[in-house]
Amino acid sequence: MTEQAIEIPQRSSALPDTSLKQHYDKFLDCVHCGLCLPACPTYDELGVEMDSPRGRIHLMRAYADGRIEMTDNYVHHIYQCLDCRACETACPAGVQYGSLVEIARSEIEKKRKTPIQEQWLRSLVFKILLPSAGNLALAFLPLRVYQGLGLQKIAHTLGLTKLLPKRLQDMEAMIPPLPSRSLKGKLKSIMPARAERKYRVGLITGCVMNEMFTHINVATANVLTENGCEVVIPEMQTCCGALQIHSGERETAEMLARNNIDAFESADLDAIIINSAGCGAQLKEYGELLDHDPAFQQRAHAFSDKVKDIHEFLAEIPMKEITTEIKARVAYHDACHLAHGQNVREQPRSLLRRIPGVELVEIGESDWCCGSAGIYNITHPEMATRLLNRKITHVKKAVPDIVATGNPGCLLQIQTGLRREGIHIEILHPIELLDRAYQADADKTKVL
Repeated sequence: MTEQAIEIPQRSSALPDTSLKQHYDKFLDCVHCGLCLPACPTYDELGVEMDSPRGRIHLMRAYADGRIEMTDNYVHHIYQCLDCRACETACPAGVQYGSLVEIARSEIEKKRKTPIQEQWLRSLVFKILLPSAGNLALAFLPLRVYQGLGLQKIAHTLGLTKLLPKRLQDMEAMIPPLPSRSLKGKLKSIMPARAERKYRVGLITGCVMNEMFTHINVATANVLTENGCEVVIPEMQTCCGALQIHSGERETAEMLARNNIDAFESADLDAIIINSAGCGAQLKEYGELLDHDPAFQQRAHAFSDKVKDIHEFLAEIPMKEITTEIKARVAYHDACHLAHGQNVREQPRSLLRRIPGVELVEIGESDWCCGSAGIYNITHPEMATRLLNRKITHVKKAVPDIVATGNPGCLLQIQTGLRREGIHIEILHPIELLDRAYQADADKTKVL
């Protein structure tokens, strides 16, 4: 697939009102019953009411009423939230908590005064790098050189990374081996079904996903084509906007959504496939995101209606049988935005059970956040580490050969936790295991 920069379209003249006052009715759905408290990771860890969903709703409502100002304390509690949406699963009243937090953060970023360095960094990441495949590839080039020339190994052997500030040490430790750039060549704009074509689907390749996890995109395309899908990968697709909206950059997220709708809607697709949990949750909410925009309102809802997580889609179609055994004890971790954001829980497990030889084991608190949460492990490393340690404790108890999870942030976070403790457990996306099984079948057929 051709690497090229994406020109973000100009903002529509239909402007959203992101003021919390305009969404006041959503506050009223919360009756402060407290059923969300046991489901909230930050409340469970800290025991602070203002770090619970109902506590944050109380803060947001007080701000909307004008009873409190946008103080540093207010901002702290709103951003301490993981936005994991576990509270939405627990809430019997259907409170749209994730939407409220995202609107609150958007208002914060519009009204608070931030240092020029922070403004520059946010603009670089959210508006320049993530939306552009070309810019992102250039940003990853130093990391590729760092790994390709063996500099990372030398730095670790000599202990040079210990000279870095603690925050940079933690970020460096999370860098996985980057896949070969040549892998991108396997992702064509149109990839025909390997047998009879039954479906025509679009594939969202993502931004960071396509740099750090190209192999997962390739595995996704392989499994789809193996199961009768013609795969379409529009070159003009861009970042889904999830990281932007979680960080208060709502207008940028809207522009990215419009770009993706334009890129995919003319392709005559049966479904739009995504293999990243956080991206999938965002893509399925384009209708809500652009509901204020007359030019895109219906188009956004139509787009979101076609979005399917890869596990969700495969579970709905007749799949080619796998005959080769892969003997492994596999523990599945529920990514927050897959389990809570999209209610996709059983489908990944059922797909893993299709692989002969796989012993699927459950881990404790499987749908409890691992602490990744987009860029939360960078902005809130202390809390993220606490949650990661909790997750690794449960993983160790399950004694798996492989940990499987459907979100790139979770893959990085759990992999980091395992490395820190010197635990050698493979961590994969479920689609990688399926692809491995189909490849084993193909190899066996060649031998015969």
